[in-house]
Amino acid sequence: MTGPVDWDSNVLQPLEGVFGEAVNYKTAAGVAVPGIIGVFDAAYHDVDLSDPLGTTTAMPVLGVRMSQFANPPVQDDTVQIPGVNTTYVVREVRNDGHGSAKLMLGKVSSP
Repeated sequence: MTGPVDWDSNVLQPLEGVFGEAVNYKTAAGVAVPGIIGVFDAAYHDVDLSDPLGTTTAMPVLGVRMSQFANPPVQDDTVQIPGVNTTYVVREVRNDGHGSAKLMLGKVSSP
């Protein structure tokens, strides 16, 4: 019998190493949070199961490891994604219960 899975070091960190990129993260108070790496998806598809038709919505999302943050991300934090040269605001934080979260984003600016 094996012990519990260490999601952060055995799953999330290797995934981040392959698909992640460094981002510029700031709290809602404007404090920079250095060293944040996330997996960005410009068109994540979310399904609304409360809608009988199963409506889908495409939105930008940043997947992050919660262990990177001294204080957890919250709504109204901002993140600049260098790969697409765009700044987003965090609209919602969805923790997955295994040490990561999807940050549902709204576009703020791009060149």
